Amino acid sequence: MGAKDKRGKKGNAAVYTTRNQAVRMLQVRLPEFRRLCILKGIHPREPKKKKHGHNKTYYHVKDIKWLLHEPLLGKFRDIKAYDKKIVKAKAKKTYELAKKLLDRKPGYTLDHIVKERYPTFIDALRDLDDPLTMVNLFAVLPGETRHNIDSKVVQKSKQLALEFQAYVVRSHALRKVFASVKGLYYQAEVMGQTITWLVPHERSQTMPDDVDYKVMLTFLEFYQTMLEFINFKLYHDMGFKYPPLVQGELSNLANALPEIMDAMSGGRKTVNSDAKSNSRNAEGASTAGPRDSEVERSALEGDAKECAEVFKGLVFFVGRENPLESLVFLIKAFGGVVGWDGEGSPFSVECPDVTHQVIDRPKVANPLSSREYIQPQWVLDCVNNRFLIPTTEYGPGKKPPPHLSPFVDNEAEGYTPEYAEMLKRLKAASTPSEHKTEEIPVEGTMPELGPSDVETKADLEDQYTKEVELEAAGVTHSEVLKKGGLERALEAVQQKKQGTEPQRKRKSAVSEEKAVDLSEIMMSRKSQRLYGSIQKGKRAKEAKVESLKQKREMLRGKK
Repeated sequence: MGAKDKRGKKGNAAVYTTRNQAVRMLQVRLPEFRRLCILKGIHPREPKKKKHGHNKTYYHVKDIKWLLHEPLLGKFRDIKAYDKKIVKAKAKKTYELAKKLLDRKPGYTLDHIVKERYPTFIDALRDLDDPLTMVNLFAVLPGETRHNIDSKVVQKSKQLALEFQAYVVRSHALRKVFASVKGLYYQAEVMGQTITWLVPHERSQTMPDDVDYKVMLTFLEFYQTMLEFINFKLYHDMGFKYPPLVQGELSNLANALPEIMDAMSGGRKTVNSDAKSNSRNAEGASTAGPRDSEVERSALEGDAKECAEVFKGLVFFVGRENPLESLVFLIKAFGGVVGWDGEGSPFSVECPDVTHQVIDRPKVANPLSSREYIQPQWVLDCVNNRFLIPTTEYGPGKKPPPHLSPFVDNEAEGYTPEYAEMLKRLKAASTPSEHKTEEIPVEGTMPELGPSDVETKADLEDQYTKEVELEAAGVTHSEVLKKGGLERALEAVQQKKQGTEPQRKRKSAVSEEKAVDLSEIMMSRKSQRLYGSIQKGKRAKEAKVESLKQKREMLRGKK
């Protein structure tokens, strides 16, 4: 008989450990342990058998042993010991020494963790959705001491978000946008990877007290370092210097995006307030800058080329009541020139080159016949459909058409809204048809047939197809002669088919139902539950489509 295994050496007891045991093993405080797990990407586990109780948080033992070799662990201990020196200096009322110690407080970097978690650049791009959303969220939050949100953190988040937006504008990588209650959803395609992120609306944000801002700030700390790596790589591939040098703080985000793009190009445009120079500023306010020809050629291929020409040649002026930052980003990303009512605009509202004025008011005070007056939704719908939609339904004071989500696949859902069908027809009518080139005859080819030869050949082919159909139906040559020729015999065969076709359909439907019932009987219980849930989902989807169609018919009846 073999030796008895010791308790805790095998099974779940040896594979998993509780959070308290992990904290004692690492010899750190609980907040430091949480921060370390967030930075390293270690998550709690759910073992099948919880040896120490169901109210405990479990971690994998291998993950905790891996943390023992983390260099940040020593940094946290050094910072903890240094904080004790500062507290001791304040207790002795040596405030000058405490101030010197605060200025020389040691720090740490997260560069090695980013390289460790993302070995390749494509891996980092695939995981960019959450970092961009978090950075854009903190870019609109106020700096508060009550929640330990430093103003420098907010300023850095604004800088990183605008740097990524400037790259998206330069490469014309933006593909979709959707305005929802939560904010604006953007989707861009960067190096073949689809990136979707959320930007909050441009309003004052409320700070709820039931949110753990320390955890969010820890995530933000890692995401900022990760986004710096990504922006550096993207700028380096396009041949630009990173970070772009911008003078002053980025207080006005709409003005900051053109500033960053000018800094990418290496120059800075001067804004003239004189009315005579408005036309010249509008012509020179394009998004294109001096770029390498190879980079430009690779950037404008496929969808990027199509997106860059949506607003090409159009000059927009955005009123102060509109969401300025998002509209500037969208118009520049799709090839347009934009000015706004405020500081830093390249031209004023009196500029004669303005073709479209974005206004969100019921009336226009002094309308000009040389420009179109549109609501902000027109810009978003044109971006999603990639062509200029007629502006008649988007005028000031009018109820705009429904804002359809570009993230919904109408064919997969089984229902296409009426406005989406109309937009498809408009786009098909607006796209120019491709003219076929005339084929040049080559020596040695067959000569062209004359009109009589073509008619004879067509008649022979028609007669041959009819004979094949009659032969397949089992009609002999003598029966064809009795019925008075090919035409009458073919009509008789088709009438016979039409009479038997409904019976065949009914029989096939009954046989299919029987086959489904038999196959369902032969299934296991697990397969039956899975099949039942699939059928339930299909029925719910069909019911939803039917209700949408009924609503459409009701709305048509009211009109």
